[in-house]
Amino acid sequence: MAKDLYDGFSAAKALFEQAHAILGFDLATYCFDGPEDELKQTRVTQPAIFVHSAILTRLLLQRNTRPSMAAGHSLGEYSALYAAEALSFEDALRVVKVRAELMQKAGEINKGTMAAIIGLETDALKDICKEASTAGVVQIANYNSPKQLVISGSVAGVTRATELAKARGAKRAIPLVVSGAFHSPLMENAIAGLAEALNDVEIRPASIPVYTNVNARPVTAPEEIRQKLYAQLTSPVRWVEIIENMIEGGATKFYEVGPGNVLTGLSKRINGEVPCVAVDSSKSLESV
Repeated sequence: MAKDLYDGFSAAKALFEQAHAILGFDLATYCFDGPEDELKQTRVTQPAIFVHSAILTRLLLQRNTRPSMAAGHSLGEYSALYAAEALSFEDALRVVKVRAELMQKAGEINKGTMAAIIGLETDALKDICKEASTAGVVQIANYNSPKQLVISGSVAGVTRATELAKARGAKRAIPLVVSGAFHSPLMENAIAGLAEALNDVEIRPASIPVYTNVNARPVTAPEEIRQKLYAQLTSPVRWVEIIENMIEGGATKFYEVGPGNVLTGLSKRINGEVPCVAVDSSKSLESV
């Protein structure tokens, strides 16, 4: 993960070195060599994704490729805020480190899980979650595309909702390998610690609008950014609305900056007329 960037760009190497100092462990070793089960631990995964995204963002900026607006899916909101110059790399990573540790701990305290539901309408799944909540906490956590939704909550609640979804016509119901019930009330234990971490860093006015997960609307003001990052932990990611609102706000082309191309696929399902390009490697960077 990001080895090609590390080998090819001094800026990438410098950010990995800064990350080592901030995190207290060698992120590069996990990214390049694993082991995979360690890389998949939330406390490592979140910093790894953020650093990978930040490296590509910095390299794009060095090439005078600047966004007119930004958004990020869950953790990606921190990358978006870095791209918008609201957070420095160092401060963003410090908060991401705390966020990852708190979310992993919250998942250990309140055991939970998540599942992707394919092929059901949003209202139908909301009704299912309401019905399944008699078994345990469960709600829609990610509105990823019109027919791809993710639910989150207690193991009993998600299991019951998954059973009902299958019975009512879902094409697929896929359990996700996660360490907690992200974007659900089971993350409440992490809010106080995240608030403390966010209060300890400088958030500057964003240089471009950043569309937030919580309400899918653009923000630039520091205090509003801070409040939305608190609320994000227990609120759904409104990705469909974010993409629609960015297009309404003038977006004519999207760049997915960071590892993989999941958001590129989602963007095509939300509005296939607006192109989306994944920038996840030195090769794709050079083609931009």
